[in-house]
Amino acid sequence: MAAGGGGSCDPLAPAGVPCAFSPHSQAYFALASTDGHLRVWETANNRLHQEYVPSAHLSGTCTCLAWAPARLQAKESPQRKKRKSEAVGMSNQTDLLALGTAVGSILLYSTVKGELHSKLISGGHDNRVNCIQWHQDSGCLYSCSDDKHIVEWNVQTCKVKCKWKGDNSSVSSLCISPDGKMLLSAGRTIKLWVLETKEVYRHFTGHATPVSSLMFTTIRPPNESQPFDGITGLYFLSGAVHDRLLNVWQVRSENKEKSAVMSFTVTDEPVYIDLTLSENKEEPVKLAVVCRDGQVHLFEHILNGYCKKPLTSNCTIQIATPGKGKKSTPKPIPILAAGFCSDKMSLLLVYGSWFQPTIERVALNSREPHMCLVRDISNCWAPKVETAITKVRTPVMNSEAKVLVPGIPGHHAAIKPAPPQTEQVESKRKSGGNEVSIEERLGAMDIDTHKKGKEDLQTNSFPVLLTQGLESNDFEMLNLTKRLQGHPNSAVLMVQWLKCVLTVHASYLSTLPDLVPQLGTLYQLMESRVKTFQKLSHLHGKLILLITQVTASEKTKGATSPGQKAKLVYEEESSEEESDDEIADKDSEDNWDEDEEESESEKDEDVEEEDEDAEGKDEENGEDRDTASEKELNGDSDLDPENESEEE
Repeated sequence: MAAGGGGSCDPLAPAGVPCAFSPHSQAYFALASTDGHLRVWETANNRLHQEYVPSAHLSGTCTCLAWAPARLQAKESPQRKKRKSEAVGMSNQTDLLALGTAVGSILLYSTVKGELHSKLISGGHDNRVNCIQWHQDSGCLYSCSDDKHIVEWNVQTCKVKCKWKGDNSSVSSLCISPDGKMLLSAGRTIKLWVLETKEVYRHFTGHATPVSSLMFTTIRPPNESQPFDGITGLYFLSGAVHDRLLNVWQVRSENKEKSAVMSFTVTDEPVYIDLTLSENKEEPVKLAVVCRDGQVHLFEHILNGYCKKPLTSNCTIQIATPGKGKKSTPKPIPILAAGFCSDKMSLLLVYGSWFQPTIERVALNSREPHMCLVRDISNCWAPKVETAITKVRTPVMNSEAKVLVPGIPGHHAAIKPAPPQTEQVESKRKSGGNEVSIEERLGAMDIDTHKKGKEDLQTNSFPVLLTQGLESNDFEMLNLTKRLQGHPNSAVLMVQWLKCVLTVHASYLSTLPDLVPQLGTLYQLMESRVKTFQKLSHLHGKLILLITQVTASEKTKGATSPGQKAKLVYEEESSEEESDDEIADKDSEDNWDEDEEESESEKDEDVEEEDEDAEGKDEENGEDRDTASEKELNGDSDLDPENESEEE
């Protein structure tokens, strides 16, 4: 009953990792990680049972998975004509596991054989598979995809039995009714199909985003007085992407009411959902919802009709680290999945990293509204962002071990003082004793520049550790995938080293038969890093744009206007003063006119005098004209003092 989908670049895709518990007493837990690997874990002892890497795991990653029902496997086991020993082992193991991929193909993996059973390709989907559901009786397989279609598969022949259009947009989830006659599908709306005729029986609307999970919560209707047709009166649950409400719907005989009858509220988008079916009207439904924030919300409610107010969880479970030391604080550990055990009083929790998850059985306590489990997962490997480059694994060496380090500048092995060694070598040569070893000769030929007082081995360098790992054939020291998932700065040296190795030894590496499984995880990790870098660069550009706009606006607000003194200031005064000013202006204009007339008359007189005595009065007339012109330019006249007094 997994609600988690595969990781993709679609913002409206489910956020969880495809995973599911096996139907037979939850003995196994299957998890399809983001690197394209399928890992099957044993829930009893938390041990990796099987690991499968599809051939197209890089291009067609797993987007959903579903275990075959226990009834179906019991029916198929005699038909396969196995040996007695294999048939006995079949009762304790689950067999077929269906995997949907991003390219539209469906893989059937056999956990008994540990290999691919069959592949469903022809006539199916041509886009991402979003959900897979097994039919508990007929053995058919139902799948939905982004190509808007629903496909019914015949698992025995690996061919398509029926294919029909499920919605106008992508179909995101499927669920089969308890009696096996109806099929729920979710696209833009939730539709209830009759499997025999492939016709729509009911429509349900209520989610604004794509529905990520669908499942029935009851087997029989609460009101048992009326005859039961297999579907009317049953309740089912739906959860959507980026929606913090889980809606509960009731299948009614009339086609009037299409909205949800009740809802459960959670803290974040649901990633994985598991529940216990209610078989009668007095038995409550127990619901475990794993949210995107890593918490588990537990609900217990009797479905008895319409409820207006959203129901809150009865208990919340969180997991955190102990937080050793005074400065270190406890950090939350994300929960990946949760499933009810057969006794319905305990819960199987899967938490930690998808690469190395921890599976634990926890007893439920209904009295505590909040449970915080303190767990130390430091012994399990997990990617740590805060890991520095110098925090590397130091090789364990005995006192008798002698490590020769290549001549890398700045990285040298422990060197003994040179003068005593030279004396010993010379004494051995003179005495004719045993031949001097190569190590003693190298010590005697040592250069003084190497003596920097570092007597201990330098194991905090990446090239030194790689060299020691190659000489000692230590897999932990050479596992670059784990180191690349640590601090981003550690990838700088490793990528350069990998580039040189792949360039120089390309011809040899191409001859290795198991090269793809070994380098597939590394390639997937580097590809995911590159995709993240593109998103970060876009975000970096937007942040720079916002910062520049904010700083520019702050500069304009804080900038002071330059101090300027006005050359002319006009102040509005009373009406009496304005009338005086107007009179003064008129007088000044009249004075200007009189000055002009006087100047013209003076000019005429000067001209007449020039005719009479031109030579004697040229200088005086020139001076008079200059003074007159200067007065006119400066605005001086005979009435200037009076104008100034009037203005004042």
